[in-house]
Amino acid sequence: MPMNRLSILSRILDYPRYLKVSIMIIADYLSLLSSLVLTILFANKSFFFFDLIEIIGLFSIPLVSLAIFVLLRVYKSMVRFINFNGLITICVGISLSTIILMMCRYFFLGILYFTPITSLLTLSDILIYSAFSFVLILGSRLLAYSLFDNTNGAKKIAIYGAGSAGVQLASALRLSKEMNPTCFVDDNKMLHGTLIGNLKVLSRKKLLRRIQKGKVDEVLIAIPSASRMRLKSLLEEIEGTSVRVRILPGVSELAQGKILVKELKEVALENLLGRNEISPNLHLLQKNIKGKNVLITGAGGSIGSEISRQVAKNDPKKLILLDSNEYALYLVKNEIEELESKIDIVGVIGSVTNKERIQEVCSSFNVQTIYHSAAYKHVSLVEENPFEAVSNNIYGTKICAESAAETGVETFVLISTDKAVRPTNIMGATKRFAELILQSMALTSKTNMTIVRFGNVIGSSGSAIPLFQKQIKNGGPVTVTDPDVIRYFMTIPEAAELVIQAGAMGKGGDVFVLDMGEPVKIYELAKKLIGLSGMELKTSDNPDGDIEIKFTGLRAGEKLYEELLIGDNVSSTDHERILKAREQHLSEKEIYSFLREIEEAETTGDIKALKEIFKNAIVGFTPDKEIVDVIHVQKNS
Repeated sequence: MPMNRLSILSRILDYPRYLKVSIMIIADYLSLLSSLVLTILFANKSFFFFDLIEIIGLFSIPLVSLAIFVLLRVYKSMVRFINFNGLITICVGISLSTIILMMCRYFFLGILYFTPITSLLTLSDILIYSAFSFVLILGSRLLAYSLFDNTNGAKKIAIYGAGSAGVQLASALRLSKEMNPTCFVDDNKMLHGTLIGNLKVLSRKKLLRRIQKGKVDEVLIAIPSASRMRLKSLLEEIEGTSVRVRILPGVSELAQGKILVKELKEVALENLLGRNEISPNLHLLQKNIKGKNVLITGAGGSIGSEISRQVAKNDPKKLILLDSNEYALYLVKNEIEELESKIDIVGVIGSVTNKERIQEVCSSFNVQTIYHSAAYKHVSLVEENPFEAVSNNIYGTKICAESAAETGVETFVLISTDKAVRPTNIMGATKRFAELILQSMALTSKTNMTIVRFGNVIGSSGSAIPLFQKQIKNGGPVTVTDPDVIRYFMTIPEAAELVIQAGAMGKGGDVFVLDMGEPVKIYELAKKLIGLSGMELKTSDNPDGDIEIKFTGLRAGEKLYEELLIGDNVSSTDHERILKAREQHLSEKEIYSFLREIEEAETTGDIKALKEIFKNAIVGFTPDKEIVDVIHVQKNS
C-alpha cells in the first residue's frame, strides 16, 4: 500500500468518534441513494420526467434506512472490527426499511414525500432497491474492513478451546496487529463445523491439515482448566509440525481484561511431561508449620524460595529466611511479604558453616522446624571446587543439625538429591555424606531428623531447561551432553509441597524418596522444545532447519542416568508419591572417623585422598579419575 494512502487511513483512524460516525452515515446515505438510482435505471424510468417534489421524495427514501440503523445502534460498532453479528444487524435494518416502504406504498397513499413511491416504485422496484442496498451497504463495510484491517502480515492463529476463554481471547487478538485469529479447535464433536464469533470450529485432524497447508502460524491454548495429560496429548500431535504453541494465562486475568498478546505464556515443560499434580494432604502440610517458628536455610535458592512460599501459605507463627546471598534473600523476603502480609517474616544473612550464628538464630527465635536446603548443587562447579562443597554441604549440614539438637528444635528436614545415590561426583558424595550424618545423629537426638531425596526440578538455577530455552531464543545451537542421557523431572512447587509432607511423616533417620514419574530423555526433550517454539530441527536430513542440537559430551562427574534408591528395601507411605527407603548407615564413631580424615585431606588440599575417603564411606561411589579442581589445576599447570 502506498505511503500516502497509509497516512490518510491513519489520519482517519485518529479522527474523533463523532466525525467517524458522520463519515459512516454519509457513506451509507450515498450507498442507499445509489441503490435507488440503480433501481430506477433498472426499471427503464427517466429522471427528466420527475418534478421537484418527486426528487425531494426520492432523496428522502434513504433516510428511512438511516433512521432504522440509528435505532439498531449500527453506528456504535467499529467498521474495522465488524463481525458476523454486525452484518446481521445491517441486514435486519434494510429488511425493516423495506417493510416500511411497502407499507407506505399501499397504506399511506398521498403523503407528500412518498408520492414518488406511489407513482414510480412498484413492489418489485422496492425489492430491487432493497437488494441493491444489501449489496452496496455490505460491500462498503467489507471494503472499509479490508482497507483498515490491521492483520496484513499478522500471524495466523488457531485457538485451541472454543469455550468462554477462547472466545474472549479471539476478541482480544482482534485488537492486535501481531495476531489474526483464523479458527477455533475443540475436542467437542458437537461444535465441529459451527461458527463461533465468526470463526469456524475445527477438529484436531483438520487443524493439522491447515498447519500443513501453511494456514496456521501459531496455536494458542485457551483451556485454563485442561489437565496436563490432555495438554500433553495435544502437544504430541502438534510438535512435529514446527508451529509455535503458547498458553493463555489464568482465566482470572482474562476476566479482568488484563489479557495482552505479550502475556501469552510459552508452553511449560510440565505440560510436555503430562504429569498431573495431586491435591496435598492438608494435615501433613501443616503439621510442622501451622503456629510454629520455621527456619529455612538457603531460602534464596530455587528450592528454598519455593519451600518458603509454601510455608508462608500454611500459617506459621514466624518464618525465618536464612541465606548468605543478600540479594536473593531480599527478593524472596520482599515477594512473600507482598503475598502474605499478615505473616511475621524475618530475613537473616548468614552462612550455614557459622555455628555460632546458626545456634543464635535457633535459640533467639525459638525455632521448632528447620528445612535445610542450603547446598552447593551444580555438579561441574562443585567438581572444580570440591573442598568448598565439603565445607558447605557436609560441615554446613552437620552444624545446622547439631544446632537444632542443642536448641531443642522439634523437626529437621534435609533436602537431598538423587545424585547422592551411588554418586559419581563430589556434589553427590557430599550430599550422601550429609545424609549419613543425619542418619547417625537420629539414633540419639530428640530432634526428629528426616531426609527427603528427589531428582531434577524444572526451572531451577541448575536445570538445563532454562538454558535450552535461552539457546533457542538466541538461534541455537542447543547443547546436550549425550544423546542417551536421561533425567527425572518435577515442578518446583510440587517438589516443595512433597518435601514438607514427607518431613511430617518422619520418625527419626527416615529417608523419603519422591516419586518422580517416568524418566525423560534429554535429547527428545530438546527436540520437543525446538518444535513447540515454532522452529525446525536442523539435521543432516534437514540442513535448512532452524536450530541444531550439538552433543558436548558428559562433563566430569556426570552420569547418563540418575537413581533414587540405594537398595531395594522401599515401602509405600500415606502419600502415593512419597516412598520410604530403608538404607544402611554409619555409626556415630565411623562418621567422626571419616570427618577427621576429610579434615586432614582438606588441610593439605589432597583431592585424591578426599575421593578415597568417600569411596570407603559411601556405597557405590565411583568418581572420575581426572582431577578438575581449579586450584589444583592452576598449581600444576
